[in-house]
Formats: sequence, C-alpha cells, structure tokens
Amino acid sequence: MRTADSPPVNLADHERQARERLSPWTDAYFNGGAADEHTLRANQAAWSRLMLWPRVLCAVGMPTLTTTLLGRDWPTPVLVAPMAQQGRLHPDAERATALAAAAQGVGMVLSMQANTPLEHIAHDVGADPERGPLWFQLYHLGDRGWTLELAERAARAGYEALVLTVDAPIQGVRDRERRAAVSESSPLPQPHMPPASGAAQGLASLLQQAASWADVEWLRAHSPLPLLLKGILHPADARVACEAGVAGIVVSNHGGRVLDTTPPTADVLPHIVEAVRDEIPLLVDGGIRRGTDVFKALALGARAVLLGRPVAHGLVNGGARGVAHVLRLLLDEFSATMALCGLDRVSAITPRYLYPNPNPFINLNEINSRL
Repeated sequence: MRTADSPPVNLADHERQARERLSPWTDAYFNGGAADEHTLRANQAAWSRLMLWPRVLCAVGMPTLTTTLLGRDWPTPVLVAPMAQQGRLHPDAERATALAAAAQGVGMVLSMQANTPLEHIAHDVGADPERGPLWFQLYHLGDRGWTLELAERAARAGYEALVLTVDAPIQGVRDRERRAAVSESSPLPQPHMPPASGAAQGLASLLQQAASWADVEWLRAHSPLPLLLKGILHPADARVACEAGVAGIVVSNHGGRVLDTTPPTADVLPHIVEAVRDEIPLLVDGGIRRGTDVFKALALGARAVLLGRPVAHGLVNGGARGVAHVLRLLLDEFSATMALCGLDRVSAITPRYLYPNPNPFINLNEINSRL
C-alpha cells in the first residue's frame, strides 16, 4: 500500500504529492483550467483512448531517442513547455527546470512570464552539449518595437528559436482560480515584461493589441531567429501559418486554460498533419502523462512533444532533482514503449503502430504493404 511519503513511480504520483504541498490558489493557477474544465480533462483522456498496435520478434537494439528539429539533431523528442511564474513553485524557479531538462537531454521553452532573466538560463545550460533545444516564448502585447527588442535579446543570449503564443489574446475564464483565495502577498520579478504590462486593462484594450497574421508575418520577416506558432488547433490556421513562412507549429489548446470545450490536441493533430503535409515540423502538448503518450503523438505525426504541468509537479516536489525525476520517468517509459512495439529509433514510429487507425487521411493498408 502506498503512503504519502512513498517515492513517486509515475507522473500521477508526482502530481498527487505536489498538490498536497500547494496553496489553494497556486494549485488552481497551475493545475486548473478554463470554465468547467472539459478540455483540461479531455486532453489526457484522448491520449488514453488511442491503442497501440505493437510488432513482435523484431530483434531491436537499445532504443535511441534522437530526433531532428529545425535542422539539428537533439537527444530526445521532448521539450519543457513555457510555464509562467515558476518562482511560485520553488525558490530556484526556472533555473532548476532548465538544469534538470538539460541533464536529461530535454529541450526547454522559457516563458516570457518567467521569473528568471533569460540570460541566466542561457548561461546555465547554453553550453551543455547534451541538452535539448533552448527556445524562448513570446506574447505579442501590441508593441512591435518591444517584441523585436526581446527577440533580439533572446538571440544574443543564445536561444535558437522563438515560440509565439497565439491562442491567448485574453485570459480564459478560470473559475477555480476565482474561487481560491490569493495567498501570495508579494509579486515576483518578471524581467521580460514591459513596464506597463501589470496595469489593469479592459477587454477592448486587450483585444486591440492582440496579434494578427500581419504581426506574425512582420515578426517572421524581422526576427533574428526561426519563428514557431503555439496554439494552432484549426487546419485552416495551420495552412495560413505555412504560407506565412513560420518554422513550425505547436498544436495546443493552452492546456485547457483559455477556452473550454475546444477539442483535445490528440484528436486535432491528424487534421493539422494533413493540412501541413510535411512542409514544417509539428509539435504538440496537452495531457501528455505517459511514455506511451509521447509514442502516440509521434505516431500521429508530431516531431516532438511539450510537457507542462508534470514538470511543475516535479519542481514542487524536489526542485531540479524533482524535475529530472519526472523527465526520466517519462523518457524511460517512452524507451520501453518503443522496444515493446519493436522499434529502436524515433524516425520509425508511424501510424501503423496505432490501432485502430486514428487518422482518416492515412491509408494503413498502403503503409503495411510497403513493410
């Protein structure tokens, strides 16, 4: 029988232990979703509904997790998703997360709303030859000059790409947060936000400064780094993104935190794959909790996955060591899934390892006939 002090053996254990340590408001902020939280729950359930279809007697060797993104090989197909305010979870905040991710060969997308200056993170992990990608997330706050200045700052520090979040022009209606009493008395530093960003603004003002496709095209044309868009759910938007010349897409519904009852990312991903047609790499987040989920995401056509809340749970439970443990558990499960499906390399993961075929655009009989 497990006790509260038993070492966590999976990501769900980490979540249970972390939530016991959090104040009601912090728990609501990091673990809650928008409105009735249908999308929050559906994200995880959608990966669970997908069934694996393994092959046997394949005599595979030790799986290698190497993957290619934006023209470079990286140790794993996993990145830490951008998460704001990690100083609320642990005193070492984003520095602990970055060090743990680098130690596990996992990439990191540093949030624009981080409590740690981007230069500190780059100094800590930028020179590590075994790390994953180091990217910086942007929000467009209506000021092109400020946005470009921040992009150039990230490039000077050594970041390799920018990730523009496009699905949250305003904050979602988050009932759980509104019910919880705010227990944090002092604000934490936000070294990447413009000085006026903390001032209260009305809906009309926020919508007026929201990003448009013209802003995306402008930023791509002026950016010193490759630009990815995070928050694409509709295949029509994916096509426009391709035509705008972005370097990649993160299929995301913001972890169910912005607009409730949007479809889970596992269900949307095949439609985005069809729309993009291998023109640019796709990444996906939302509800990834098992190594089997990582495998399923790659089988559906994603090049990599982003992990959010489980990393936050590890940070609460043990700082850098806790995050490293979460990532190691996930990667070990992913390696075991590959081996049990008869594969030893990430590039061999295809839809034929899912049953039944979840992608209406892929002809499984045609794929199987070539194997």
